[in-house]
Amino acid sequence: MTEDPDAALTAAAFGTEPDRWPLPAATTPRQRWLRAVAAGGQGRYAAATAELAELLRETPAGPLASLAHSTRGSFLRQLGDHRGARGFDGRALALARGDHEVDPEAGADALVGLAADALGIGRFAASAALLARAGQLPEPPAAPIRLGVRRHWVTAELAMVTGDGTTAVRNAEQALDLAGADGVRHRVKSQVVLAGALCCAGNLERARTVADTALAETGRLGLIPLQWALACMLIDVGSATTTVEGLRGLREDAAELVQHRGGRWYGAQR
Repeated sequence: MTEDPDAALTAAAFGTEPDRWPLPAATTPRQRWLRAVAAGGQGRYAAATAELAELLRETPAGPLASLAHSTRGSFLRQLGDHRGARGFDGRALALARGDHEVDPEAGADALVGLAADALGIGRFAASAALLARAGQLPEPPAAPIRLGVRRHWVTAELAMVTGDGTTAVRNAEQALDLAGADGVRHRVKSQVVLAGALCCAGNLERARTVADTALAETGRLGLIPLQWALACMLIDVGSATTTVEGLRGLREDAAELVQHRGGRWYGAQR
């Protein structure tokens, strides 16, 4: 039986197979977007960016083009460039508006991206306002679970930087519940956010347990950007399963692999 590329790429981008590589070839703009999301999750930024560029050549306007810009912005944030990401997320919001009204999925992605950008450059009030706007958009029919998950991530991160550990933990746990068992990459990222929130709340023992579990998952699934983030966190708070020397090695290896795959780190990442 011939494999359905839409189903396969959706499973790689948002489902149970985030470690799949090589990915099926993309033949439609939406498939290109899914392929870019899946590749980016593995830190394959050159391959992901090439897919987005081709998508935008084929489909330069509309909700799918908006999603492509939001995805490009998310890659830059992962690499530490919140200011650069803001330009892509701003274009994503403009494209999400379309001729009449904002596309709910594309609009939510763009607004949450802009909220994360604002958070990353210290504009906390602006971040909160953008999250509120995202929460006011009507949910599309059969709304993707990831929309709520991402909103909870950024809400938790905003609570962390403003010292509200209780709110941070609550939103991180809500993200983890929403991601469920099938949204594997989103589940692991939610564990990363939860570990940080628990640190903020002063529960270091549980934070280490959650982070150690997620670190093992990133290694098994090849989620290199998340592996780098967790290694950095555990170097600071300690791990029950990996020595500091081992964590430093993981951090260095992940950083080098990201660069080899086309990522460019911004700021002091290593």
